[in-house]
Formats: sequence, structure tokens, C-alpha cells
Amino acid sequence: MTIDFKRLFYYRAHVTQFGIELLLASLHATFAAGDSNPSSVTMVNFTPGPSELYFTVSDHAKRAFRDRIPTISHRSKVFESIFIEATSGLRELLGLPSGFHVAFVASATEIWERSIQSLVSESSFHAVNGAFSKKYFEISQQLGKKATSIEVPLGQGFQQLNIPQGQELIALTHNETSTGVSLPLSLLQSVRKANPESLIIVDAVSSLPYPEFDYSTFDSIYFSVQKGFGLPAGLGVWIYNDRCVERTEKLIADGQRTGTYHSLQSLHSFAKKNQTPGTPNVLGIYLLGKVIQDFLRRGITTIRRETEYKAAVLYQILEKHPELKAFVSNPEDRSKTVITISCQKGIKELASWLTQKGLHPGEGYGKLKESQIRIANFPAHSKEHFEALADALEEFH
Repeated sequence: MTIDFKRLFYYRAHVTQFGIELLLASLHATFAAGDSNPSSVTMVNFTPGPSELYFTVSDHAKRAFRDRIPTISHRSKVFESIFIEATSGLRELLGLPSGFHVAFVASATEIWERSIQSLVSESSFHAVNGAFSKKYFEISQQLGKKATSIEVPLGQGFQQLNIPQGQELIALTHNETSTGVSLPLSLLQSVRKANPESLIIVDAVSSLPYPEFDYSTFDSIYFSVQKGFGLPAGLGVWIYNDRCVERTEKLIADGQRTGTYHSLQSLHSFAKKNQTPGTPNVLGIYLLGKVIQDFLRRGITTIRRETEYKAAVLYQILEKHPELKAFVSNPEDRSKTVITISCQKGIKELASWLTQKGLHPGEGYGKLKESQIRIANFPAHSKEHFEALADALEEFH
């Protein structure tokens, strides 16, 4: 039987929040898993996606297979109840106001394409501060739109944006996963104030559920579940408001094509029935609903407070380390959920050092791969995980 001591540390940190019954059920799963060699310890995955699974996922998955959830029809009442649990839980967790709706697709990447098809007739504007915000811009170009952008060097963010008037869609990346740059929430407010007629869409793929957004500052936001929600990859969540629905309906009325089976019109019409246009990732939606309930029991305030504590622990180490530093130099631009580290000594040596200690870092992205590591800070990562990581980084010389 394999004893996962890191998992036990996580239970110790959260037993008061989840209750004795959940603790005992999870421990039972741990001790039923294999042999009793205490040296066999699970690696903690700090890659920013797919990242560490939330510690309750394996139990929820076992229950799902026991109840044959992966075999049910997406037109059944059982699926509708799964859809309702996930979407209603998401509304409560994120504080979604009325007039916002939830649809499920295959990935956040798919939402780039669907949003341009469904919401843009001619023009979109993109604030580019990394690889993923740039890919969204390029997709708009590939779809034949008049896409424009403003771009800053890697590692920098935006404190203000001067956007040309008349843009149909303004695309902002709240948390650029490739660089660890985060936009201040005040920027969303200023963009909305300066562009009241434009639709504003926000990439929160690697920041939700941490930020406390003001939903009046944008019209759509999206994420994928393999990051902050601690789930297996294969599910994107698109949140959009009535203004988006009205825009796509107007485009259709004007004779424009807004996509095919997964157009916003199609997704919305089925979502109103607690369904999806095609066969979705039923297991993924089921697991999302269950983990959201775990988050609610834990408390979003607790999740946010712990996220800030863990980020502070790591950034404090980087401020005083002789060879490691935060890639994002301006503290106001630094992400709390994806922390990017540059290393003067050699990034491969640093990654190897951490891996030997059971701490698996994420690689730098794209052209930054050879000079950085990225550390995910999601609800699946406990305070004990981060304290162990901080100790390992401090010892690295």
C-alpha cells in the first residue's frame, strides 16, 4: 500500500473545512491504492496545466464509474441534473449575476474560435502580453476579421489601454499563463468605462476561481478545468451575458454566419434546457460539479486568502535569493496563480533539484522554455506544498 504523505499533509490542512467523513473516505482511497512502502511518494505537480488534481477528484471519479455516469445519454434527466449542479454551483462560487449564462465546450482554445465567429462581424481588438493572448489575436485574423492589437514585451503588463473606438470585441487576458503576468482588475473597469458599446471578453483560464471579478466590467469570461479547478483536461467553460446573445442574434438576422453546431446561438439554446448541442464530456462536467461543491464547503474566501499567502511565500523567497528571481519585475503585474521564475545558474539544474524533492515544476513556455520555470498556485496546492517548495528553492545554490 502506497502512503502518500503529501496527500496526508493536505488532509491535515483542510480537515476542519471538509469534515471528518470526507477525510475518512479520502484516506480509505489512499490506503487501498497499493503497497505499504513509505518511500513511494507521489510527485506534486506544479505545472500550470494540466496541473495537480484536486485531492477529492479520485473519489468522485470512482463514484462516477460506480454509478455509470460516463455511459449516460446527454439527453437524459440524469445529465440535466449534472448540468444543473455544475452551473448552479459555478454561479454561487463565482458570484455570477443574473443575465450571465454558462456553456460547455471542449477547451478554452475552442472558445477563441467560437467567440470570434459568434460575436464579431468585422473588428476585434486584442491586448497581447504573451503567447496565449497572441494566439487569440491570430485566430481572429485567420477567421478573416480586421483584428488589431497592442503588444508589450514578455514579462510586462498593462496599467492602462488606449483602445481605438468602435471595436466590436475587446479581448483581454487577465492572467497570461505563458509569462505569469496578471492584469489589475481596475484596468477592466477603465476599459469598460472608455468602451461602453464594445463587447469585452476576458481570458481567466489560469486565474479562476481566485479573482473576485466585477462582472459589470465585461460581457464574457472563460476558463478550462485542468488548471484552477484541479480536474483532468478536456472541458472548457464559457460564461457570457445577454449582450453576447443579442449580438450573435443580430449577426444572424443580418445574414452572417456565426459558426455551425457549436455556435453561441446553438450552445445557448441547449444550455437553456440544461443540455449541450452534441455529446459533451459528461464525466468532466460531473467532476466539475462535485469539485465546485468541495470548493464551496471550503469557502471561496479561504481559497483566495490561501492563494495570496502561497504566492507571498514564493515571491518573498525570490526577492532575496542570489540566483533566482521573479521574471515579472513589476510587483503590480505579477500573477498570484502562475509564478514564473528565472534562474541565473541554469534552469535544468533547478528543475532537476526540485524534481528530486518530489516537486515537479512547469517548464517555461515557448521561447522562454530554456530560461524559466513556471509554478502553478491553484486550490489543489496546499500551503504545506508551497512551504516545502519555498524551502527547496531557498536551499538551491
